[in-house]
Amino acid sequence: MSIRENIRAADRKAGRYSATGKRKNAIARVWLKKGKGKITINGRTLEDYFGRPVSRMIVNQPFAATETLEGFDIDARVHGGGLSGQAGALRHGISKALQDYDTAHRPTLKKLGYLTRDSRVVESKKYGKHKARKSTQFSKR
Repeated sequence: MSIRENIRAADRKAGRYSATGKRKNAIARVWLKKGKGKITINGRTLEDYFGRPVSRMIVNQPFAATETLEGFDIDARVHGGGLSGQAGALRHGISKALQDYDTAHRPTLKKLGYLTRDSRVVESKKYGKHKARKSTQFSKR
């Protein structure tokens, strides 16, 4: 067993489940444990960190799907990307941690696509173009 596996096994004995979620350029490290439904992101509450209700809804989707909304406390560290990507990364990480907690949640989360990393990223800019595909204005003469 590697050191990382030993740490994860010790966390499981203590009732903590960890996972990493990714979306666009955002990465979320998530720790899940039994509790009253408190979500902390980078030391701030969910409402404080995500001002938009849509982002909060995205973060809570795995709990709504598995009907465990008030059952777990979440502590997360998120960096990279924007708020939309961070919300998606958090949803991915929470889903993976819920699956780690109880494998019975896997079919529900898998069917909704929460366990699959959304691989869509921004296309890179090409030389001679304004953006990835936008060209200069065409001129006949």
